[in-house]
Amino acid sequence: MKRLILTALLLPWAVAALACTNLIVGKKASTDGSVMCTYNCDGFGFAGSLPFGLPGRHQPGEQIALGGGRFIPQAEYTYGYAGLTNERQVSIVETTWGGRKELENPEGFFNYFRLMQITLQRSATAREAIAVMHDLVQEYGYNSTGESFAVCDKDEAWIMEMIGKGPGRKGAVWVARRVPDDCVCAYANASRIRRFPQARKADKKRGFCVVGDSCMYASDVISFAREMGFYEGDDADFSFREAYGPLDFNAVRYCEARVWSFFRHHTDPARMDAYLPFLDARFDLCDELPLWIKPDAPLSVRDLMNDMRDHYEGTALDMTADVSAGPWASPYRNQPVNYASADGTGMFRERPIGCQQSGMTMACQSRGFLPDAVGGVTYFNLDDASMVAYVPVYCCIDRVPAPFRAENNDILEFSTESAFWMNNFVANMVYPRYSAMIADLREAQTELEDFYAADQADVEEKVKGMTRGEQVAFLTRKTEEYTEKMMQRWDKLARLLIVKHNDQIMRPSENGVVVPGRYTSPAYAPAFIEAVKDATGDRYVRKEVKR
Repeated sequence: MKRLILTALLLPWAVAALACTNLIVGKKASTDGSVMCTYNCDGFGFAGSLPFGLPGRHQPGEQIALGGGRFIPQAEYTYGYAGLTNERQVSIVETTWGGRKELENPEGFFNYFRLMQITLQRSATAREAIAVMHDLVQEYGYNSTGESFAVCDKDEAWIMEMIGKGPGRKGAVWVARRVPDDCVCAYANASRIRRFPQARKADKKRGFCVVGDSCMYASDVISFAREMGFYEGDDADFSFREAYGPLDFNAVRYCEARVWSFFRHHTDPARMDAYLPFLDARFDLCDELPLWIKPDAPLSVRDLMNDMRDHYEGTALDMTADVSAGPWASPYRNQPVNYASADGTGMFRERPIGCQQSGMTMACQSRGFLPDAVGGVTYFNLDDASMVAYVPVYCCIDRVPAPFRAENNDILEFSTESAFWMNNFVANMVYPRYSAMIADLREAQTELEDFYAADQADVEEKVKGMTRGEQVAFLTRKTEEYTEKMMQRWDKLARLLIVKHNDQIMRPSENGVVVPGRYTSPAYAPAFIEAVKDATGDRYVRKEVKR
């Protein structure tokens, strides 16, 4: 009798991530020799939950239901995963760039998230994951638009761009490039691979082209572009981005600018500021960012967490520095990204890495110098990376901590048992009065992340003498304890904010608790004060009158 496996693929956030950011770090570019990648899963109107799947052995004839009456055979063994890192320390994260609309294929079995999830269940290395993704879309079809994937393991980081072939055509065209071990890379909703190393012919066994240790690609990636009229030149000059995902102003300013800001954190700022004309879509002066850079200093996982909170602070695009930041120097803006002034002038707002519409955020770390069970860790939370503390979630856990479960994170019902809603409860107090309140949030955030970081050495030491089963049980309990500690600290923070900042004053506090003392009235941002003065003339200028 055939056994049917129903996959948990149709979660709301699985189809909402239309504007995400990935940062990637090679093992020689990290402080400890780990490979890392990140994911802000952004999209309004959904509450995230922890992606999770248990490992399992399966009988012949078992099938997976993909929805819409579509089924595929189950693998003999499927790896467990937590976050988007599996038990072999393989991580896959994504960002959508759309590309040519005529290449969508609604008949394909796989959207990008289905593809990621099932690939994590079937792959022991990053290269194997790329081959699995190729095989799945070749056999069953791909129905998403243009997508970029960061595919990492404990030794290598790869970037892979993929787009379908349109209605009636199975398969996809794609290119994957290995990030040099001593470099960092990033993706943010724009195609980034242009020219790439090419092979003389496809690898017959694999069914795609392989160029040493640096590049893999679909054998028809160039010929298909010619067939569709997207390209006419020589093979050597072919650019994947120009053929399948050409840039416009939106893609540069709202997407590539996030990559630019990340790079700027980790190299000479003047070097990256030379690319400012590109961010204004002045392609005659500059038409691309580097695909990756060698950072001036190695990155830690804490560096990456802070990079995921970026709002262009200290750059020419700083969102806190002009009148649009309001009286409280806020880096947040209401939607839409594009809007018009009263006279009809088209305008826009910046789109940074950190944003209020994130449903979940994660930093995935793979460490080959540790046992898999503890080496693969996803620092995870629900909501805006800027407004949360990253909680360690080990790749081997056998249950999801309650605050991260889907059933406890209903977008239509507030709950103090929900990580999403507790994080949003705090964040939505801070957003309107950012400069007055953000220090209190940063204090709680730093306190938790310092504790988690300090506790890792003890955890890593304790698992050394354990059996696999003992490791799973121990690390599951640790993940639950870390999550509960976060929930308790955020409850304390919420109570502090409402008391300390009640009626727009600021009472003194120590160690997250309001203490007796004289209250103050926090000042408006200087840029806002000057804008009010310019707009209102003498109306609010104090008169020095004596009688």
